[in-house]
Amino acid sequence: MKHILLMFAVLFCSTAILKAQDNYEIQVYGSETVAQDRTMIELHSNNTLSGSKTISSSGQLPTNHVEHETIEITHGWTPWFETGFYFFNSVGSGGRSAYVGSHIRPRVAAPKSWDWPVGVSISTEFGFQKSAFDANTCSLEIRPIIDKQWNKWYVSFNPTMDKSFAGPDQHIGLTFSPNLKGSYNVTKIVALGLEYYGSTGPFFHYDPIQQQEHQLFVATDLDFNPNWEFNAGVGYGFTKATDKCIIKMILGRRF
Repeated sequence: MKHILLMFAVLFCSTAILKAQDNYEIQVYGSETVAQDRTMIELHSNNTLSGSKTISSSGQLPTNHVEHETIEITHGWTPWFETGFYFFNSVGSGGRSAYVGSHIRPRVAAPKSWDWPVGVSISTEFGFQKSAFDANTCSLEIRPIIDKQWNKWYVSFNPTMDKSFAGPDQHIGLTFSPNLKGSYNVTKIVALGLEYYGSTGPFFHYDPIQQQEHQLFVATDLDFNPNWEFNAGVGYGFTKATDKCIIKMILGRRF
């Protein structure tokens, strides 16, 4: 699978970018939480095939040819409440191999007994990261999640909002970072789809388009066992502020 993704990625990856993206956990969330008294362990592996090649003006290391490895541990406390813990790591030349930071993410979901027509949950993710990898070293993410399965079709929308408490963006208020996913079950095991990730800048004071982040992934999900999770894809960035080409893989196991 990794070799296939790499071959596909090379076909449309090109020039570098001007600033870095936080490509440690590239995922559009579904509304369902981890089941009560169960734990999910996930490994997020993201490789930037075409990214920035110089240190940014605010001191962030370049992203070109860097591997991001994130360990996520999530525990379900009730049928509608979970807590996730993240450990971000970077692997690359030129001093880019390091532990980057950690986040904690509580999430609540609308219980199934409410019988809503769509799945709904909301997560809040708070933590820190080193300034060499992200100029905003302390941040909060508020992520509403709305999803729906129609027979073989699935769609999920995450109208995410970000807030910095330390760094150059700490005074600009909430930043809008929408994520969207649509997929189709080709077989009982394989689903193919598209995933969109964006960041437009502060609400009502949006950045110029080339300073915004817009990225589209072609992705697949494999449902070969209810205890396992697998997602992989290749993404292309459409603006100067976005890493041009990334391959990603998520492997998870429920216990």
